Amino acid sequence: MKNIYNLTLEEMENYFLSIGSKKFHAKQLFEWLYIKRIKSLDEASNISKDLNQVIKKDFEFNPLKIVEVQEDVDVKKYLFELHDGEHIEAVLMFHDFGNSVCVSSQVGCNMGCKFCESGRRKKVRNLETYEMVLQILMIEEELGKRISHVVVMGIGEPFDNYDNVMNFFTIINSPFGLAIGSRHLTVSTCGVVPKIKEFAEFPLQVNLAVSLHAPNNEIRNKIMPINKVYPLEKLIPALKEYYKKTNRRLTFEYILLEGINDSESNALELSKLVKGMNCYINLIPYNETNNIEFKRTNTIKIMKFYDILKRNNITVTIRREFGRNISAACGQLRSKKEEL
Repeated sequence: MKNIYNLTLEEMENYFLSIGSKKFHAKQLFEWLYIKRIKSLDEASNISKDLNQVIKKDFEFNPLKIVEVQEDVDVKKYLFELHDGEHIEAVLMFHDFGNSVCVSSQVGCNMGCKFCESGRRKKVRNLETYEMVLQILMIEEELGKRISHVVVMGIGEPFDNYDNVMNFFTIINSPFGLAIGSRHLTVSTCGVVPKIKEFAEFPLQVNLAVSLHAPNNEIRNKIMPINKVYPLEKLIPALKEYYKKTNRRLTFEYILLEGINDSESNALELSKLVKGMNCYINLIPYNETNNIEFKRTNTIKIMKFYDILKRNNITVTIRREFGRNISAACGQLRSKKEEL
């Protein structure tokens, strides 16, 4: 049986037509689900009892379970339990511009990035669309406020679960769904080149962030196995083609790792790599974990790296740090729960 939150509006319209009903019931049901936030289909008062019984036979209405919430300044981290007992995380961040949620797209991750807690525990399965949608709905309910920005940058490689992630964006962007503007949505990839090309054709103007983390193949091969399949010679041209088709600025994520990718020569090399691209680089201070040996670059070195990029006319920011006093690293809370 399918979960009711799995369906896009178009899929729901097709469902109602397939059972001999009217297409307009899809918008009615979307309004009950995403605007009025019903807990049971019995609350959908403008849908007949007979039709309601048919819907109940075809769809489940099961939520996720929030099993733990950790809090720090301007951040809350949620651990969810899924129907099969697996766990995922989502992170809520409070910004001046609104409330942002970082959602997971898989249980575990097969990309194996050496610095990442998520990649330390292998992929169990993809999340279904509803399991991503419910991360937003349940956080909004717990918070009592609207979520204005969403990034798919939690546990998992989103482009390894491409169809479900795109359906998720379609639902939360829909004016009959959560009505979150497409430019407030971001998806992150470690560099799955074929899916970057496919994403260039996606109709919504969702932002693309690329986990780069190295200025050359030698370093990237050591810390990101994906680079052996899609090295920079394939990745950078694919991103330039993406920009040519979409005219949307790229974000490069760059975690600074002590003694690995944080030297002044690395900064110069990075400047040359992205020169001429419409992009900005988001420098990320590393969240250390007990299970991984990489260390955080100190603040002075981070600022030197930043200054070199600025002097080379590269648009660059240093990501504001959230949750250093909680299990902040991606996948860390899940690992603690499942390794008890």
